[in-house]
Order: sequence, then C-alpha cells, then structure tokens
Amino acid sequence: MCALTTVARHHRSSRQSCSRNMFMPRSFFVALQFLTALPIQFERQPGAEVAGRSLIYYPLVGLLIGALLAVLDWVLRDAPALLGAALLLVTWVAMTGVLHLDGLADSADAWLGGLGDRDRTLAIMQDPCCGPTAVVTLVLVLLMKFTALASLVPNGNSAILVLVPVLGRTALVSLFLTTPYVRRRGLGSELANHLPRHACIAVVLFTLATAPFIIGLAAGWLILAAASIFLVLRWLMLQRLGGTTGDTAGALVEITETGALLTAALLG
Repeated sequence: MCALTTVARHHRSSRQSCSRNMFMPRSFFVALQFLTALPIQFERQPGAEVAGRSLIYYPLVGLLIGALLAVLDWVLRDAPALLGAALLLVTWVAMTGVLHLDGLADSADAWLGGLGDRDRTLAIMQDPCCGPTAVVTLVLVLLMKFTALASLVPNGNSAILVLVPVLGRTALVSLFLTTPYVRRRGLGSELANHLPRHACIAVVLFTLATAPFIIGLAAGWLILAAASIFLVLRWLMLQRLGGTTGDTAGALVEITETGALLTAALLG
C-alpha cells in the first residue's frame, strides 16, 4: 500500500513538473533571473544547456521590462515630464539590477586604459574598481536616456518604451550568435557554447518582423539605429578582443537602448 502511494505521488509530481515545464520553461525563468532584479530565485546554478537555451527568451524578457515601463508611464501620465522621465529611468535601472551598466562601465575603462592591447583590455575589465572614464560614460549614457525619455513621455509614447528593451536584448542574442566569446569560463561561455542556434535565429527574425506591430512603421528607423550600433560595436570588439565578453555584451545592450531612444526622440 505504501509502495502504491509512493508511486502515485511520484506520478502526480512528475505530471505537475511536466505541466510547469510546458507552460513555464526553466530557461525562461533563468533568463528572467539573470537579466532582471525581479525577486525570482528559480535556479541558483542552472546547467550549461539550460543557460544556453535561456537566450531564446531574452527578447521576451525585454518585452516584460518594456511592458512594466509602459504601465508605469501610464500611471505617471499626469506627472510633470521631467519627474516622469526620472522615475521611469530609475525604475528601468532598478529592474535590470545595474547589470548592463556595470558592463558598460568596465568596457569604457578597459577600452581607454587598454591602449589598444588585447590582454591589457581584458585584464582591466576584470578589475572591480571604477575609473573616471567609467563614471563619465555612465553619466553621459544616463543623461541621454533621461533627456530622450523627457521628450517622449509627454507625447504618450508608451509603445516605444515596450520596443526599446526588446531591441536591446535582441542585439544581445545576435551578438552571441555571430561573435566568438573570448573567455573560457563563466556564464557567457556557457551561453555561447550551448545556445540553440536555429531557434535563436528564428527568435531574432520573428522579433524584428513583429516590431512594426508595436509602434508602426517608425520601428524601421529604430531597428536601423539598433542594427548600425550592433555592427559598429561588434566590429570594435573583433578588432580589439577578437570577440566579445560579458562586459562588452552589457555595453551593447545599454548603447543599443540609448541609440534607439534617441532615434525615437529625434523622430518626435
């Protein structure tokens, strides 16, 4: 009787686990846990294959971030433009846990301090200290984001807030698809070595194809800006490092988002 009960419980547990995996894939929660600071502790040390598959869901995580920003923008619709832009930016930074800004800061320090030398550049990236170049870069990027948000918020451009984080994370998937990862260890290495290539290509193409449904034909200009930034930064990474690192990947996300926001603001 006890044996039958145990078997029944195991069967029920397995069925519930399959059901959860069907509707909530582990890799999605790994992506959400890694790319955001939302209170999710799904899997502290995911396997390499699960981590690699999480790349498929990066644009979806970007969509979630953008949707939350759009909701906040609606809540703040009657607030002064500058205050609304400031609160949106603070929320944006908080939701991502400063992850990509940290990569941008490390990359800025390393690019200037590396003096064109690959090994020196990689070594500086691993230094936890933050130099003046990193500080100035962060201030300028956040200032440009704030200014763009301040010009977009009064005009009810919530849809742009949805699309921009999606483009940033789509650029991240494209980077891992097309660019060697130069470090042998770490999460970035697991992502690069175990990403499902065909599925990732399909996700990138699907995301770009559906972008016009979010903000209309203007999405083409934002995609063009994001693609141009991607090509330039990828070329710089290949020239200096021969590939990418986790820090340069984070820098790509921040610069792509900033460029897309500025493009939207200039388009009015």
